[in-house]
Amino acid sequence: MDFTVALAQVKPKLGCVADNLGMIEAAVERGINEKAGLVLFPELALTGYFLRDLVPEVALSLDAPEITRLKELSRHIDIAIGMVEASPDYLFYNSALYLSAGDIRHVHRKVYLPTYGLFDEQRYFAHGERFRAFDTRFGRMGMLICEDMWHLSAPYILAMDGAATILCLSSSPGRGVTEDENLGSTSAWQRLTSTTAMFLNCRILYCNRVGYEDGVNFWGGSEYVEPSGKVNVRGKLLDEDFVLAGVEEGALRRERIFSPMLRDESLFITMKELRRIEKERDC
Repeated sequence: MDFTVALAQVKPKLGCVADNLGMIEAAVERGINEKAGLVLFPELALTGYFLRDLVPEVALSLDAPEITRLKELSRHIDIAIGMVEASPDYLFYNSALYLSAGDIRHVHRKVYLPTYGLFDEQRYFAHGERFRAFDTRFGRMGMLICEDMWHLSAPYILAMDGAATILCLSSSPGRGVTEDENLGSTSAWQRLTSTTAMFLNCRILYCNRVGYEDGVNFWGGSEYVEPSGKVNVRGKLLDEDFVLAGVEEGALRRERIFSPMLRDESLFITMKELRRIEKERDC
């Protein structure tokens, strides 16, 4: 079905859950007023990104009052948002929630935790252990968190699990400069989202944050990429934005008829060869 999504390209305050929740509530209200059906926030929108030793302090269980508030808001609009999740056994996850009709419909725990360059996530977070598509009132979707998207198997698994729309919540900092003086991380992400959409015949909804933390700048550029790889709409660079994108079912239908890569994909061959590789590595 056709629907409108709002990409809330926000600037969270590091470690300030109450302030960030207020910001999120305002963005949700704007999405409702704009007649959007879904509002998508960045990775760790409730907490900020470079948390380090603050992780246990800002972590929330899924029955926390802040999550209850988000459930209430989701009675009016679907919400996808990043947070630090505290499990009952005191593990902490970089998680994304999908909320709808007053309930949590899906939780994705970030699988690939970058620990290189600027990043040190494995020191503070536990790994997620699965990629699963899930049903929404807007069709079947999957969620990835930032680094997950850079591992080809992650969006591939979601597409094989029936996801027609992949939501990517991101906190990507600006890194590097290209020959044409653009940010290297911006150019790399734009190539990645376009290529992934094209090869999997899937929509990509990418929401990246902005603002500074510890002298590091996040570049924004949130976008909706159609199944053809064409960018439908893109947010501002280096500034807050609220991007509305009209998602048309017809665009997905046309692309899957014109370029039926997903139809022709052989999951049997893929699984057979992966089992072979696994067996040979164990020898």
